[in-house]
Amino acid sequence: MKQIVYLVSSLENTFLNNLDEWIKMQKNLLATLKDMENKQPTSDMDRLDLVLASRTAFQHMIRTLKAFDQWLQDPMVIRHMPEEMLQDVKNNSWKLLEQLLELDIRHTSQFRELITKLGKDGKLDPLIWARVVAEENQQPQERRSPLSTI
Repeated sequence: MKQIVYLVSSLENTFLNNLDEWIKMQKNLLATLKDMENKQPTSDMDRLDLVLASRTAFQHMIRTLKAFDQWLQDPMVIRHMPEEMLQDVKNNSWKLLEQLLELDIRHTSQFRELITKLGKDGKLDPLIWARVVAEENQQPQERRSPLSTI
């Protein structure tokens, strides 16, 4: 009996330690993000800085989203998380999804209009544009293909 209690306690401690490490890591990342925003506002960034900052943000969001998805598949979470906490996750994740979709629609639409205008004005970089056209002729483009999981 003591062995079973010790095993459960050990598993519980490991689980709790993992949660503590994740929380600590996310808090450190959040503090770093806020510190970086204060040290270098967006208006002071050049194009490369903006691309790198955006890609870094996307990488961290993807990692966090994957972790949340795994989290909601964990039997410990499924069994013990109260409905109010699950509602909070659902409501906030849907708000984030809505914001991301709005950003994607706005950004992709604006960029499409820009490319159309640059093409009409003959201002598309011929080295890049020639490569894109050649690639499109070789195989279908998979970027931003429609995805429906609902």
